[in-house]
Amino acid sequence: MSREKPENGITESGLLNNSKPVFLAFAKIRKPHALQGVVAVEILTDFPDHYQEGDTVYVGDKHEKLILQSIRKAGKGYLIAFQDHNSKESVERFRNKLIFVKSESLPELDQNEYFHHDLIGIKVYDVNDKIIGSISEIISTGANDVFVIRPSVKGEKEILLPAIRSVIREVDQEKGKITVVLPEWL
Repeated sequence: MSREKPENGITESGLLNNSKPVFLAFAKIRKPHALQGVVAVEILTDFPDHYQEGDTVYVGDKHEKLILQSIRKAGKGYLIAFQDHNSKESVERFRNKLIFVKSESLPELDQNEYFHHDLIGIKVYDVNDKIIGSISEIISTGANDVFVIRPSVKGEKEILLPAIRSVIREVDQEKGKITVVLPEWL
């Protein structure tokens, strides 16, 4: 069964020509907060300070375009207000929906910093240039990220590699390759 590509090249999954995501989740709306159309959110990004009043965001699976009126830290979470949504009733429909930003609006990263979505699918090699597999998932543990490596050989088990300097030797995004030193316990 073949699928026709949409005219704009964006698939239902939010991928542009099945490559990089167009939209990335930066927060999840938990519930309305008070009566003025403010929502309590859980931030899903390491860069919450990058987003500010006047920024465009997209809410829910249909990516409804909204403008941030305010965003501020409140306890362990954040409170967000959207322009033209001034009542609890007007934001109730956003409960438990994701807030997305366009990937083109992401902040610049320092050298040796990477967005998780850029590493998913990248091939992993040992220091002898033998392929181990590819990154299928990244687990954030608080102390350090852990790469879940799907093996290149069927029947082998997934490998969990800590994303620390002693293990990750080199990341070459242009070649789609990460070189690692396998820990002795593997």
